[in-house]
Parts: sequence; structure tokens; C-alpha cells
Amino acid sequence: MGQEAFGEKLMTMRMHNPPRPGEVIKSLCLEPLGVTVTQAAEALGVSRKTLSAILNGRAGISPEMAVRLSMAFDTTAESWMNQQTQYDLWHAEQRRKRLRVIKLSV
Repeated sequence: MGQEAFGEKLMTMRMHNPPRPGEVIKSLCLEPLGVTVTQAAEALGVSRKTLSAILNGRAGISPEMAVRLSMAFDTTAESWMNQQTQYDLWHAEQRRKRLRVIKLSV
């Protein structure tokens, strides 16, 4: 198996359709605690509009938001950033065939 075929197989095995980080916040953090978006935004020190954009998939989690979430929910900022990266990477991989790239390596 060539290096390129191996890389594609490895990527297929490794990648799956991860949930949006906003869905995770909503279903695993806010709903179990009975916390509203307004209450959560206030606790996080951000506007309701900012948090709503994340929860509804109109914005991703920034490094600062990851730190805020880690403080509020006793998690790590890295775990939030990893979720966002996995989500973004999976969607970028779905567009791989439409990208026009010239291979520079030998």
C-alpha cells in the first residue's frame, strides 16, 4: 500500500462526524444543570448573543472561551479546543476533493 493510500485509510479510520462543541455544551453542561442560555452567558462573563452563536453553530469555541468553559464546568481548556479542532478538521476533510492543491513533496 502506497504512503498516500495508507494516509487516506488512516484518516478514514480516525475521522468520524464529531458533534458541534455547542451541542456538547447544551446537552452535557447546560441542560443537566437546568441552566438557561442567559444564566450561562452571565456566569461565563460573555453576552447572551456570543454564547447563543456557539450553541447554535454560528461560531466556534475560541481559546478564551475554552478557558472560560473550563473554569465554569471544571474541565480543561484543552478538551474544549480539541473538540473544536476535531469538528473543524472533520468538516475540512469532507471538502478535500474540492480543494485545488499542487503537491510539493516528492
